[in-house]
Formats: sequence, C-alpha cells, structure tokens
Amino acid sequence: MSELPPSKAAAKNPTQKIVYDEHNHERYPPGEPSKRAFAYLVLTGGRFVYASLIRMLIIKFILSMSASKDVLALASLEVDLSGIEPGTTVSVKWRGKPVFAKHRTEEDIELANAVDVRSLRHPQDDWERVKKPEWLVVVGVCTHLGCIPLPNAGDFGGWFCPCHGSHYDTSGRIRKGPAPYNLDVPSYTFLSDDKLLVGETL
Repeated sequence: MSELPPSKAAAKNPTQKIVYDEHNHERYPPGEPSKRAFAYLVLTGGRFVYASLIRMLIIKFILSMSASKDVLALASLEVDLSGIEPGTTVSVKWRGKPVFAKHRTEEDIELANAVDVRSLRHPQDDWERVKKPEWLVVVGVCTHLGCIPLPNAGDFGGWFCPCHGSHYDTSGRIRKGPAPYNLDVPSYTFLSDDKLLVGETL
C-alpha cells in the first residue's frame, strides 16, 4: 500500500482506469429528464436574480455620482441689474468664484470696439464676449495665476491685477502683463432687462 495521499498517488501513477469506492455510498444513475428540467429552471432563476442584483448595483452607483439638489442650486445665480449705474462693476460669487458684471458706458463700448483684434494676445472681438453691448459679464479671476483683478483700473480702463501686473481692457481682454488669456466669460442668460442668470438654467 502506498503511504501517499490518494491525490498525490493518482498524480504520480496516472491511469485510464477509474475505480469507484462504493462501500460507503450508493451510485445514482444519471438524472431523469424531469429532474434535468427542474435543474435548468433553478439555474435560470438564479441567473435572473444575479442579473437583477447587478443592475440594481449599477443604478445605485450611477445615482450616487449625480449632483444633489443643493449642488444643482449653486449651478446658477440670479443677479439684479436694476441698481447698477453705467460705469459701475458689481461682483457676485458663483461656484466659489467671483463674477464681474459691468454696466459699460458708451465710451467703454467704443474703446472695446476700436481695438485692432489682430494685435491682441488672445484675439476676440467685443461682440463675441457680450450678449448686450452695455453689459459685460466675466469671471473675476486673472488667467495668469488666479488672482482677483481690480475693476475700473489699469492702463486700459478695464481691470488690473496687482499681483503680477496684468492689464485688461473694457472687454476683459488681456492687453499687457503676463496673463496669457482674456478673462473667461461664463454661461449666462438675460431673464429680463434687469435680471441676469449666471450659469445653466435648471
């Protein structure tokens, strides 16, 4: 008798002859067709349950990634423009960033349109940046290193960033200094002559 465990003994002495030890259990014949149908039914039902569980987990995961109602509420901001006099700039907070709404004078508009766009570092016409000529809406973050520029200042009457000396004109376009781009224009809509909605509509 070999003292090796049966599994190791079988691995060392492979054979085509299979001997069943029937001294402690009875061998059953292959299942009947009715029993096979029941087994197939159970397996199919189990697969359906697994598929339903996976679907539910995927849906829960997707829903957990969607924005909550309080986050969606911060996605837009309504601004009252009625009290902003021509030549005045107001700052509001939207998505954690300042947004400047400037009520431009006729002189501001003329200065913005008199610029040769080809001479600009970041060429943009004034009409590309406004929806109404008298209102300019820009994100109040310098495109150099993220400082907040001062309104109605600088060499071009728009904004001046005191951190590193970037000058923007009355259209929020970079004219002088290290900033590479114009001030960003957020998505916005005029709800009426005196109401501005910054951000997407819900």
